[in-house]
Amino acid sequence: MTNPSEYWQPLQTVIKKGKEMYGSAFNITEDDQPTVLKLLYWFLEDKQQAAAHNICLQKGLLLCGPIGCGKTALMQVMRSLCRPEWRFLVIPCHRLALDFALEGHAVVERYTTQPVNSKSKPLTICFDDLGFEPNTAHYGNNCNIMSQILPLRYELFLECGTLTHLTTNLNALEIEERYGNRIRSRMRQMFNIIAFPKNSTDKRK
Repeated sequence: MTNPSEYWQPLQTVIKKGKEMYGSAFNITEDDQPTVLKLLYWFLEDKQQAAAHNICLQKGLLLCGPIGCGKTALMQVMRSLCRPEWRFLVIPCHRLALDFALEGHAVVERYTTQPVNSKSKPLTICFDDLGFEPNTAHYGNNCNIMSQILPLRYELFLECGTLTHLTTNLNALEIEERYGNRIRSRMRQMFNIIAFPKNSTDKRK
C-alpha cells in the first residue's frame, strides 16, 4: 500500500492549483483522497501503485460519482498540471448535443477523425458529464451524439492507442440502459473506472 507521505506533496499541489482555479473553498476531503490518489497514480505513471490498484496506464479514465462531488474540477486541475504533451481537451457532452443540432455529423468527425496533435495523432479528449446530453436532431436526423462518438473513439483506441476520458454521474447499469450493452462493453476496454464514494459531499453547496 502507499505510504501517505509519498503523495502528500502531489496532493498539496492539486489542492493549491484547485484553489487558484476555483477559489479558496476548493479542497480534497479525507473521504475523497483515495479517489484523487488513483488519478495521481495514473497521471504520474506510477507503475507500482497503478498495478496495485488495478489501473492500466494504457487506458483512459472514467471518473464517476454523485452530482457536485468535483469530477469536472479535478479533471480540469489535472489537465492544467500534466505535462504539455498530455494536455487534453475538456468538452461538455451537452454542448456537443447543441452543436450537432446546428452542424450535424461534422461534429462527430471533429472529435473522432479531425483533431490531431503535433504528432498527427487524434487528441486525447475528456467528454464531461456523460449522460447529461439530450438527444438532438439535425434536419430530421435524431441521435444521441455520444452514442455516435464513443464507438469511433473506441476504434481510435484500438488502432493507435488514442485515449479518451469521461466524467459521469451514471452508474454502470444506467450507462447500459442509455447507450446499450455494446458501448458499455467497449467502455470496459477503454477506461479505468475511478469512482468517488457514494456519500461524497456536494462541493457546490
